[in-house]
Amino acid sequence: MQTHTTDIQARLAGRATGAMFFVVFGGVWLEVWVRRIRGGIVPGVAIALIAAGFLAAAWLRYRRYAPALARQQDTPERRRAKRVFHTLNAAQWTLILVLGNLLAHNGMGMWVVPMGITVIGLHFVPLALVFRNPPHYVTAAALVVFAIAYPLVARGGPADPVGFLGAGLILWLSALWALRARG
Repeated sequence: MQTHTTDIQARLAGRATGAMFFVVFGGVWLEVWVRRIRGGIVPGVAIALIAAGFLAAAWLRYRRYAPALARQQDTPERRRAKRVFHTLNAAQWTLILVLGNLLAHNGMGMWVVPMGITVIGLHFVPLALVFRNPPHYVTAAALVVFAIAYPLVARGGPADPVGFLGAGLILWLSALWALRARG
């Protein structure tokens, strides 16, 4: 019974860590959106304050369950998960940089944001597997579907600032979901 409880608590700490990533990156997307729409200082400050609140909630959840996660840090499965996480993130950013440069140098720079959202979304598929976290599939699907759909309906096409808004909101909703999770 104790091991089961420890596993659940370790999972909660891990999801809190994921929520912190979602909050930070979602906040960056939202701040860029505010700049692109020339929204001014008030929305930018509001986003920063909301992000700070989300981060505090995630940090408190992490601190509460961190001891259980620490007890599992040296398992082969955890080491593999960390290795896969770092490899996937390096591959994701490399792919975004390479594809972004290719698009920009071929006169299709307006497609960089939808491409970036798609790559970020797709990277959640293997993360869902390695971390055994099915909600990552939902985040992946939401990001990819959004990246495909918004250029078709937004007034500014693929260059419309709504791309930043949608990606940021999807990541923040994923953060809320991760913090809501019960193990």
